[in-house]
Amino acid sequence: MNITVLGATGGVGKHLVSHALADGHQVTAVVREPARLAVRHQRLTVVRGDALDATSLKPFLETTDAVLSGIGQAGRKDPLRPASTSARAAVDAMSATGVRRIVVVSAAPLNRSGAGQGFATRKVASPLLWAVLREVYTDLERMERVLGESGLDWTAVRPPKLDDRPGTGGYRHSLESGPPGATIARADVARAMVDFLTAPETFGHAVGVSR
Repeated sequence: MNITVLGATGGVGKHLVSHALADGHQVTAVVREPARLAVRHQRLTVVRGDALDATSLKPFLETTDAVLSGIGQAGRKDPLRPASTSARAAVDAMSATGVRRIVVVSAAPLNRSGAGQGFATRKVASPLLWAVLREVYTDLERMERVLGESGLDWTAVRPPKLDDRPGTGGYRHSLESGPPGATIARADVARAMVDFLTAPETFGHAVGVSR
């Protein structure tokens, strides 16, 4: 499969590149600063582009089968709203080039229903996170709304607290529900995202993932 990765130099994005290459895919990494991506591989093409601009993205999607986006949470005061802006750019570029599959990283607190979550998470942790990080989660909600209205085969992966421990290669997941656990390694979020590319049961859904 030919895969385009957005946000490839980020915490999740760099693992998306590594996992996709390990699985034998052809990967195009669209980055602002190619020098920041340390990975080198014969099946990896690193290009300079703007993931927030559909015109910039479109040339790189002409031969792509699917898009993986590691562009998720940004700073609380980031005026660019990177999650929703990149989603709009990706949707527009994909619609123009006929690409249908996209998997993005989101966040567990977007599970507003509280399905699958314990009492403490529903009543204490999630409301507290929303109070502190409202701008971040509002941007991610916009992102999921853009995808939901796109008509594309999308999946939003919602992890809980992320850490940089080595990935285990495994994870638990649930459709339209809170993640089963409280933490997960960024590497394992990426593992799930690459796996979900070819999992039609995840199309059109948010998926909670955790350790």
